[in-house]
Amino acid sequence: MAIIDLNSGSQSEHIAKAAAALKDGYVIVVPLENSYALVADAFFHDAVRSLHVLRGDALGIAAQVLISTPAAVDGIAREVSDDARALMEKFWPGLLSLNLKPQRGLNWDLGDGQQLDLISVRVPAAEFILELTKVHGPIAVASAALAGKPAISDPAELNFTESEVAAIFSAGQLEPGLASTVVACDGDTSRIVRVGAISAEQITAIAPAIS
Repeated sequence: MAIIDLNSGSQSEHIAKAAAALKDGYVIVVPLENSYALVADAFFHDAVRSLHVLRGDALGIAAQVLISTPAAVDGIAREVSDDARALMEKFWPGLLSLNLKPQRGLNWDLGDGQQLDLISVRVPAAEFILELTKVHGPIAVASAALAGKPAISDPAELNFTESEVAAIFSAGQLEPGLASTVVACDGDTSRIVRVGAISAEQITAIAPAIS
């Protein structure tokens, strides 16, 4: 299994290698803002399934989707509210996850068999994965830790074999931090599901109707 040091070499070459692996249907490990994550092509069913198996996820758990810009959300989500767009404009790229209704007819299965009629979407601020979304398109993501375990910020704690992931893209020890704040904007009203790196006060300052 390749371990690629993102602190040396050509970033464009690293991104090209990662994009090629995703296109070929492999799972890879990449750094996010505060922890390492498993990622796969959001539209490659077997790769997304492998991501869930590696984590030991229960059936019906859906992976989150990372995209490159707020504008890209319209390709994968429908009925996006004004509140959601205001939050995107303010906090993306960054640690804000929005729960939205997916576009109908998308040829993907994020792990829920399209039963939830819900996707969690984010534009990441971490440079490598953000650039990868720009090159590749929507990416399915989940923590590199086993389901229910703390996030992994030290690449030395990653425990995958060559048959499980195609490569680990390492940025070294990451600075631990809060998880993303989650806001559900999938109905007539919007609500804060989880407070994380962005406070409730910051959310309601942009969208006062959100509770």
